[in-house]
Amino acid sequence: MRIRLKEGKQKEILTLAKGKGAWKELSKKLDVSEGYLKNDVRIGYRLLSEESYDKICKILGKNFDDFIVEKLSENWGRAKGGLLAEKKTKEIKKPKKDENLAEVIGIILGDGHVSEFIRGKKIRNYFIKIAGNTDTDLNYIQNYIPSLFEKVFSERGKVFISKKRYVGYFTLYGKNYVSFMKSVGINSGNKKVNNQGIPDWIKTNRKLLKRCLRGLIDTDGSVHTISRKNLNIRIDYTSYIPQLINDVRDSFIMLGFSPSKVINERHFFLSKQDEIKKYVKEIGFGNQKNLNRLKNFQKNAPVVQRPRMQPSQRQSKTVLSKGDLISLRE
Repeated sequence: MRIRLKEGKQKEILTLAKGKGAWKELSKKLDVSEGYLKNDVRIGYRLLSEESYDKICKILGKNFDDFIVEKLSENWGRAKGGLLAEKKTKEIKKPKKDENLAEVIGIILGDGHVSEFIRGKKIRNYFIKIAGNTDTDLNYIQNYIPSLFEKVFSERGKVFISKKRYVGYFTLYGKNYVSFMKSVGINSGNKKVNNQGIPDWIKTNRKLLKRCLRGLIDTDGSVHTISRKNLNIRIDYTSYIPQLINDVRDSFIMLGFSPSKVINERHFFLSKQDEIKKYVKEIGFGNQKNLNRLKNFQKNAPVVQRPRMQPSQRQSKTVLSKGDLISLRE
């Protein structure tokens, strides 16, 4: 069973149960993953299981039955986890290895992750999740990503917007979605621990690579001016995954760009203005935030003018004498 509590009470009792300890400690006591507890259950995106609720009551030495609004069947959770009532895995349309899928993979490599949480014989859930800042990425999370996933999987997924934390989540639940992502080179679990890189089938195709880079820059990239004094535009990319930062930089080089060296093992940028134009023309942005920043910076970009030459600097015409012409002909 799943327990639905009055608004705000789930977070309240979880915080009480955690006390001064860490979320990791509480997750062990409840037998759930730390990320699931902290990122999904705490903010109300997922409901407490009856088992977890009972454990919390035991930890705090009291019950909170007065806060219970309703109890939902376990099938409610399984449906979200991608399992049918008959315990058969939900069938999905197998996507083509095309440009849309390459962009989806770029987005997942950036602000997403693939999860299959299993502990013992209990299957918790399988999902693909992408996070974004609702202050800057709201349209990207609510509209662009669901539309792109629908083109790839014929499924728009679910969007959750937190009103208090300025964060939004796109989630696509289902075991077969996770299995498919693994089959195309995106492993489940922690991307940094896995040292996840760009799959080879994307790196060897220029069209696919460009769309994958779009997804990566839309999520883990940014558009800036070089400095307050230098208003020329640059595109930055940051990743803490060694394989991924090298793959992304090597990909730009392969496509004819001149990225900077990797700084502090996690950051590089494009700063040549002709290459910024090339990026916009050949790769482009799906995230309106970056496109808006680019247009705003372009309005204030410096106008490069050729300096006027002083009269003394102008090249004087050379007048050749008849004798000079004869010598040149010879």
